[in-house]
Amino acid sequence: MTENDITEQVIGAAIEVHRTLGPGLLESAYEECLPHEFSVRRVQFERQRALDVTYKEVHLDCGYRLDFLIEQAVVVELKAVDALLPIHEAQLLTYLKLGGWKVGLLINFNVPLLKNGSKRLVRHFTDPSASSAPPR
Repeated sequence: MTENDITEQVIGAAIEVHRTLGPGLLESAYEECLPHEFSVRRVQFERQRALDVTYKEVHLDCGYRLDFLIEQAVVVELKAVDALLPIHEAQLLTYLKLGGWKVGLLINFNVPLLKNGSKRLVRHFTDPSASSAPPR
């Protein structure tokens, strides 16, 4: 599956959850429902995957956790906030950089139309030495 195929599947799953539950719930409620939709779509996922930081060859557990890693290729960060802020995008871009992934989805369920609360972010690999992990 390509990254585009994966993001299409994830967005479809998120739309189904949002259509059923609507906005206004805690992020954790949406996170509980998505695995069912991923399974229905036969999408492989890891939930709350730990993301280690490497500093000068020392592995650190800083407590970073991905909401979902889909098909080992796309990071999904969920929100249920009034509005997505630049800090939310920075968080996702940091996860992409630390893990060496290229594509991430930022999905805010606290909106009337999910398409207005979703962003697809792509990390560009301009300097291979700038990443602590190889591109995947």
